[in-house]
Amino acid sequence: MRPAPGVGRIDTDDFAARARRAAAGDGAPEVGDFTINPDMADWVRANATREAAVLVGAVERDGQAQLLLTERTKALRTHSGQIAFPGGRIDAHDASPVAAAVRECEEETGIAARLIRPVGELPVYLSGSGFRIHPVLAVIEGDPPMRANPHEVEAIFEVPLGFLMDQGNHRTVSRVWNGRRRLFYEMPYGERRIWGLTAGIIRLLYERLYA
Repeated sequence: MRPAPGVGRIDTDDFAARARRAAAGDGAPEVGDFTINPDMADWVRANATREAAVLVGAVERDGQAQLLLTERTKALRTHSGQIAFPGGRIDAHDASPVAAAVRECEEETGIAARLIRPVGELPVYLSGSGFRIHPVLAVIEGDPPMRANPHEVEAIFEVPLGFLMDQGNHRTVSRVWNGRRRLFYEMPYGERRIWGLTAGIIRLLYERLYA
């Protein structure tokens, strides 16, 4: 699988360095589902009120960064059965969105918080499902044991970052949602289909760090 043109070999050091550069002096505006669907901007902005955080975590395998993803159980109320980053709502006791993302990752995947090294954040992503999502970029150290939380996670898997940062693997498709035709990104990988919110955040990662 080839990396994005002009990016070259992607390892976790490269990912961390790009994440730090992108975050330096940022102040970037919010983005979200409305970025690819401008006619939905007012509606998405008005309804995306629940604060959440996700961990966009890279782990190194044989010199190549792999992005950690989960398949959510079909029993969950929101985004059930979909591919997602570890994450969830920011609780009152969380010190920051970063703390929330690390906590959620540990709860969902069993990866110890001490092995999760935050390296930056992407702009807040507003979702049509009502969340203000803080994507936290992190490097996952070593080869940590993982254990899927059976109440939330059906499976844990990894996708090469080089594959996801190749624009040629990003498709724009459409479907009717709430009576309106809506565009969204999808990135099929093997038997799994990464789409919607998660694909939107991956696209944002590409635009901010690798385009």
